[in-house]
Amino acid sequence: MPRSLFVLLTLACTASAAKKPITLDVVAQNGRGSDLGGTPVWAPDGKRFAYFKGDDILLYDLAAKSEKTLLGLEPLKKVATPIPPPERFDWQNRRVHEDSLQWSPSGKSILLALNGDLFLLHVDSLKWEQLTTTPQAEADPKLSPDEAFVAFRRGHDLFVLELATKHETQLTRDGTSTLLNGELDWVYPEELDLGTAYWWSPDSKSIAYLQFDISREFLYPQTDLRGRRAGLELERYPQAGTPNPDVRVGVVPALGGHTKWMDLGDTRGHLLARLHWAPDSASLTVERLSRVQKERDLVSVVPDTGASKILIHQTDPYWINTHDDFRYLRNGRFVWSNEEDGFRHLYLYESSGKLLNRITSGNWEVTGIAGIDEARNRIYYVSSEVSPLERQLYVANLDGSDKKRLSEEKGSHAILMSPNCKYYLDSHSSLTSPVRRTIHTEDGALWTVYREADHKLTDEYEILPTEILTVKTKDGASLYARLIKPANFDRTRKYPAIVMVYGGPGAQSVRDSWSGPTWDQALAQQGFVIWQLDNRGSTGRGHAFESAIYRRLGQRELSDQKEGIDYLIEQGFVDPARIGIYGWSYGGFMTLYSLFNAPDVFRAGIAGAPVTDWHNYDTIYTERYLGLPDENEDGYKASSAVTYADKLKSRLLIVHNIEDDNVLFQNTLQVSDALEKADRPFTMMIYPQKSHGVSGPARKHLLEITTEFFEKNLK
Repeated sequence: MPRSLFVLLTLACTASAAKKPITLDVVAQNGRGSDLGGTPVWAPDGKRFAYFKGDDILLYDLAAKSEKTLLGLEPLKKVATPIPPPERFDWQNRRVHEDSLQWSPSGKSILLALNGDLFLLHVDSLKWEQLTTTPQAEADPKLSPDEAFVAFRRGHDLFVLELATKHETQLTRDGTSTLLNGELDWVYPEELDLGTAYWWSPDSKSIAYLQFDISREFLYPQTDLRGRRAGLELERYPQAGTPNPDVRVGVVPALGGHTKWMDLGDTRGHLLARLHWAPDSASLTVERLSRVQKERDLVSVVPDTGASKILIHQTDPYWINTHDDFRYLRNGRFVWSNEEDGFRHLYLYESSGKLLNRITSGNWEVTGIAGIDEARNRIYYVSSEVSPLERQLYVANLDGSDKKRLSEEKGSHAILMSPNCKYYLDSHSSLTSPVRRTIHTEDGALWTVYREADHKLTDEYEILPTEILTVKTKDGASLYARLIKPANFDRTRKYPAIVMVYGGPGAQSVRDSWSGPTWDQALAQQGFVIWQLDNRGSTGRGHAFESAIYRRLGQRELSDQKEGIDYLIEQGFVDPARIGIYGWSYGGFMTLYSLFNAPDVFRAGIAGAPVTDWHNYDTIYTERYLGLPDENEDGYKASSAVTYADKLKSRLLIVHNIEDDNVLFQNTLQVSDALEKADRPFTMMIYPQKSHGVSGPARKHLLEITTEFFEKNLK
């Protein structure tokens, strides 16, 4: 079947003879441009923002169009009470030990979390005070809207500290290692992108929080084998078909008192994905999903009584994606997104849940709300309207009228809007340009260039051209792919090719955005053709495109990948006998599934941190796409790489961290066992890290062994 090729975008980057090739040393240093510092945090007045950079806090002033060092952090870190080693790392919630920065509502002070203690910086005087000095970490701190209190979590309980008196009140007292008050478990932030488990009411009188009972969650035995004596480190990890955490919503007075529990029914069969206070503090809304995420309720609850009622009920034959697109307006109305027409769009509702109007529509996706200017009745959002490959900023009225595109350059724009929507920070990149940060006024006009794109690496090193292509499948689908041809490309030659694959839902690999000096570039410098295709199942193309994988993972993805490879071979410069495949995480699963089910297509493959049997992966992710194991036994078996291990003919390298908290090492051991029983030779490389990826000095080692593997088996 003939294929149609449409060249959408080609990176025109002719390297001069003086430029150096990208090496593994450059890739290992993660050189992707200049150090832009941490994420800026806008002051409430929208006239300045602050951010971490190294051991300093920097302040940028928009009127002066300049920045200065606001505070050096070394004195604060010296007085912070060290966190005991056992608390420094825990499987359930290790994200919370990160440093954080929060402006007070008046903009007069900044709340800091550093090394487990809390500090308050007075911006005008630059004086700071230490708020906590305990050996336990104070995590996830939040200033109250009236600036009188700071709430935080210590251990597994919630506390508030009155700033005027420094008096501390413990709000919850029953927290344990399996009963978490205002603290997230492992699976909720991982699969629902929930970043906190408690929220101040707008009137500062109450705190709503999630209580997680994780006692029924499966206990996975992580093992630290690096020391003289092996250490057992238990991780609560709900695997597909096993109990989820039991989660309920409580509201507690800010000055202390009894918690009032909200009546949300039997939540053991549900997920509480989001919580939002109404502007008048008289109610809050909870986004409640069914366990397999085919149903979603927006539930209104009354804190004083706990009574609840459903405002909106939604269903989907596949699954419902959760996003951070809920915004209350001051009048009680709210903006929310859904995919009921097949694409993620924005809608305006009355406080009762009655739909007022659509704000956006079309065969494209809203990817996020940047801000809402209620005074002007305007909403700012980022979308893929121009192309699924791009992200552009738009503004429209809340009734959907008077839509206007604000961003101008082709490529991808990440927008950080000031709270009053007077200015926004635009981080733009494309295939041809590293990240450039500019500041704009509300109408899109350029205010100033905040950070020019750093071309040091592109000036010094040869960045090979990347082409974005469209491949037409036999059944008429259009799939985007990217291609990097080797250095000194000669169309008359036959090159080895490496297929880079992820392929899973919730991700889009082919975009018009900067990637920099990646491993792909280093491999292309060494004579490999690099190919990556977004198969059906990936995000950014609408719900029908993504849901094509429902209840059977691997099959549709591999079919699309094979059609892409067929097209690549038809171009005449790839040797079909020397094609490799590489992927990590879901991509690791795809590597194994592809090697086992298309043994004549791939000569060699590297599977990094692969899911090998979906019974081993977590509940929320797996059941969203496959359903419950006892309701889809055939689908789970067909989606398991272990099922097909005896079909391996190609050279295989499996790479995994032994204490991977996301894709458990159990996966690699199970497929290894199946391969050994089938007498199929393979190679394994194990790293002793407590993470899903390989970082630090070991990253250079990983790059070396994976490059050597492809050099040996494809050349």
